[in-house]
Amino acid sequence: MSRMTKLAALVAVAVLSLAATKPAANWNTAVAVTPAGGHVLGNPAAQIKLTEYVSYTCPHCAHFEAEATNPLRLAYVRTGKVSVEVQHMLRDPIDLTVAMLTNCGTKDKFFVNHGMFMRSQATWIKLMMTATGPQRSRWSSGDLGTRNRSIAADFHFYEMMATRGYDRAAVDRCLTDKVMAERLAKQAQNASELGVTGTPSFAINGALLAGTNEWSVLQPQIDAAL
Repeated sequence: MSRMTKLAALVAVAVLSLAATKPAANWNTAVAVTPAGGHVLGNPAAQIKLTEYVSYTCPHCAHFEAEATNPLRLAYVRTGKVSVEVQHMLRDPIDLTVAMLTNCGTKDKFFVNHGMFMRSQATWIKLMMTATGPQRSRWSSGDLGTRNRSIAADFHFYEMMATRGYDRAAVDRCLTDKVMAERLAKQAQNASELGVTGTPSFAINGALLAGTNEWSVLQPQIDAAL
């Protein structure tokens, strides 16, 4: 075998070796948006399409985020077998404001925004218990932008969004986005029509799961569906 032939053979082996060891896709970085505005994390062709219905002022939703996010993403989403879609239920004006902030910006920012508000909920939600009458009045008075800006100021959401790289002008553009607000309201309406009465609630491949609002109850149902 000539020297050139040997070199070609070695190159071919190296190329095949690289192809064989190419890492699998990291589906935890794949984000898509549905026609209804829901954000989907993971393989769009996943066998199990999990839908999570959440409210940002729901303590059980924050607990689920803290408890389930890591095992769900590492053991299920990462493999490409499960995708997770977040849909919004709106319980109050604060809920709407936060939902509009998590949806602010490109699709790739959503899940980090979502996690930030869920994981810090125990801190910022305290104002709902201690707010003055005039504050509460501002949260439900005036047009959409006026209400949302009052909530964002009182709950220090501007400061939180600044840590994610949003300046005040960018936040205000999202808080006054009537199309976004209508889309989120439609999501909540669709969830109610599906039969969602509380949060968090879950559906697998479009079928609502009864009595399921904790990871310990949800995980066995995911495993059974795989």
